[in-house]
Amino acid sequence: MKGIIGGSGLSSIDKIEIIDKKIINTPFGKPSCELIIGSLDDKKIVFLPRHGPKHTIAPHLINYRANIWALAEMGVTEVFSVTAVGGISTQLAPGTIVVPHQVIDYTNGRQNSFFDGEAMQ
Repeated sequence: MKGIIGGSGLSSIDKIEIIDKKIINTPFGKPSCELIIGSLDDKKIVFLPRHGPKHTIAPHLINYRANIWALAEMGVTEVFSVTAVGGISTQLAPGTIVVPHQVIDYTNGRQNSFFDGEAMQ
């Protein structure tokens, strides 16, 4: 099954036919919100808006490990993730597509792996 993780530009999918919603608890805590199980173009999908249902979770506070674990628990084997970021240059207008040659990583201060020294089962 396929999963879609929505970001700032995708907090809901208008064309999804919602079948069910599930709250999944994981070894890493709760995911951003309940998982939305539905049908999109006759394909079963699981949708998760990573910033929460009302876009209230800041990027550095998203529990990425719980989100991925919860999707896997639902049988998701492929994930498509949508994201949008702000610019750091006033010379680039909104809508400009940029391919970076450097990465500014603001994800420090949180776990970045499922492995934390103990085997997970």
